[in-house]
Amino acid sequence: MRRRLLVQVLAAAVSLPLFAAPAFTAGEGGGGGSQTTTQCKKGQVWDKKKKKCVVPQYGMLDDDSIYEAGHDLAMAGRYDEAISVLTLAANKQDPRILNYLGYSHRHSGRVTVGLGYYEEALRIDPDYTLVREYLGEAHLQIGDLAGAQEQLKEIEKRTGKGSREYGMLSEQIERFLRS
Repeated sequence: MRRRLLVQVLAAAVSLPLFAAPAFTAGEGGGGGSQTTTQCKKGQVWDKKKKKCVVPQYGMLDDDSIYEAGHDLAMAGRYDEAISVLTLAANKQDPRILNYLGYSHRHSGRVTVGLGYYEEALRIDPDYTLVREYLGEAHLQIGDLAGAQEQLKEIEKRTGKGSREYGMLSEQIERFLRS
């Protein structure tokens, strides 16, 4: 089972759409409170330098702005827009970018693709506990309790039981066990 999952994750990682062209589509959900999610129209992000909403294009925004906009869109449930923005990052190996690409793909139902992004982020930064939390949640989505528990142990090793990430994943595991 784990070997098959590893093969699926590796296959997904090889096919990561890091260089995909933007395709802004309707997102679901709401929430968020950033300028990207509250002031900008669909397909636009907030440009801090210009202090206005712009249609993002490769090279026009710095990676920190791309990360912030992608994060905000993902947290607002606008996953396809988040993916389109995050793929514009110049640094394709930024663990923050990879994390929210994984998050957005996972929440769009492409869990295996999300797993690939999470694994790549952890290959670059094994101490990034937010990735470990989300990776644990992805394991639960595919019914892999052992994989989620493994990530919980890794978080505990790095931050102890008092961190937000530990608490969130622990809660998800408990919910999984009750269902």
